[in-house]
Amino acid sequence: MKNLFLIAIFCGGLLVPAMAQDRVPPPPESKPDKELECDEADARILKYKEQNATLQTKLDGLKSDIMKAEGDLTSAVGDLKKCNEDIYSMIGATEADVNSFRERLGRIEGKVREMQRLNDDQLADRQAEVKALEEELNALRRERVAALPEFYDRVIALARDIKGLYREKKIKGYTVGTWAENRDCLWNISGRAEIYGDPFQWPKIWQANTDQIKNPDVIQPGWVLTIPPAGPKTDEEMKAERKYWRKKRAAAEAAAAAATTPAPATPATNNATKTEAGN
Repeated sequence: MKNLFLIAIFCGGLLVPAMAQDRVPPPPESKPDKELECDEADARILKYKEQNATLQTKLDGLKSDIMKAEGDLTSAVGDLKKCNEDIYSMIGATEADVNSFRERLGRIEGKVREMQRLNDDQLADRQAEVKALEEELNALRRERVAALPEFYDRVIALARDIKGLYREKKIKGYTVGTWAENRDCLWNISGRAEIYGDPFQWPKIWQANTDQIKNPDVIQPGWVLTIPPAGPKTDEEMKAERKYWRKKRAAAEAAAAAATTPAPATPATNNATKTEAGN
């Protein structure tokens, strides 16, 4: 009996640590690995193994989904190619014809984007190029490939963009004509299409010609006026314009005040010829 008791104690001593080890919770995440006890390290390793297994399962699932998606994509690409071939056949074109059209259209689009970055004066000097682009695009539009859905909207938009590149060449100088024949004043000159096309830009001409124009309301036939480049009015031009309108308003108010002030009365004079009595 004594021996059996000793054996039971010995076995119990072995089982208790094992059971205690099963109940050891994972150590805090903030605890460094090098500070872990053996049982804590085992618990952390077990946790990592479980996480690894979970992630591996997800990865395997994603790989399966990717393989399926790649298969679907390959099938869709094949269907699209077959559909395009049928469309090309309907218009009597080949894939090489379509690729050539795409390349030429892209080249025109690139040139148009480049020219859209130019200012009005630069565009005015390159109107021959704009015309050539329009003619090249019109030649493309006459091809049956232009009717394909891939190109139809692009061609229409490109034609609109090219139309927007046309500019009238602005002149650098202007000789003033007579009012009777040309109706020339700064307002009308500024409004001419070949100048600014905007009469409100007249202060630009005035300020560029102050050596001749002392009063912007008066210009003389034969004067050659410098026409500055188009663009927003400068601070000096706007300042001069405000000063001009203040002066005009003050003159108008003074004239109105003078018109409403009654003139002083003057004594009446008898212009009748006095005759001699008896005649």
